[in-house]
Amino acid sequence: MITSFRLLAILIAVIVLAPPTYGAVQNQDEAQIRNVVMRQADTWNSHDATAYAALFTKDCDVVNVPGWWWKGRAELQHKLTAAFSTAFRKSKLTITDVQMRFLTPSVALAHARWTMVGFKMPPGMPEPGAGIQTLVLTKQQGQWLITGFQNTLTQPERPFLAEPKQAP
Repeated sequence: MITSFRLLAILIAVIVLAPPTYGAVQNQDEAQIRNVVMRQADTWNSHDATAYAALFTKDCDVVNVPGWWWKGRAELQHKLTAAFSTAFRKSKLTITDVQMRFLTPSVALAHARWTMVGFKMPPGMPEPGAGIQTLVLTKQQGQWLITGFQNTLTQPERPFLAEPKQAP
């Protein structure tokens, strides 16, 4: 006959040794994704193109604020190396908000609000003061990486102009 103490010990062992539930795994994944998105600021602010590019998959697609489409981690690293020596040499990126949802257990869609100061853009180029990133992240070998990235400047939202009424 199992005593109450022995039964309690067995139940505790089962709970402690049981694999994590999907909810716990999803919480871990959310924390890892948030960490990847937030590490963008750390690597950007140290002006380390190699570390920044390491947050992305080898075959990533990156569309930056002016709409330039960089394909692959190597091109991203190459282009950012040049940018960190000129326009973004003294820039500071701050991620202010991250929201995400899972499309599958290994694919997530995230949006991150950001602000930037200290940039020096050439004439005619948009000034990246604030924006929203759209990120698609994939889990590869237990690690979340950015595979798709779209960066858009933000402006205060305002109503659309109404069409003038046509006379009948």
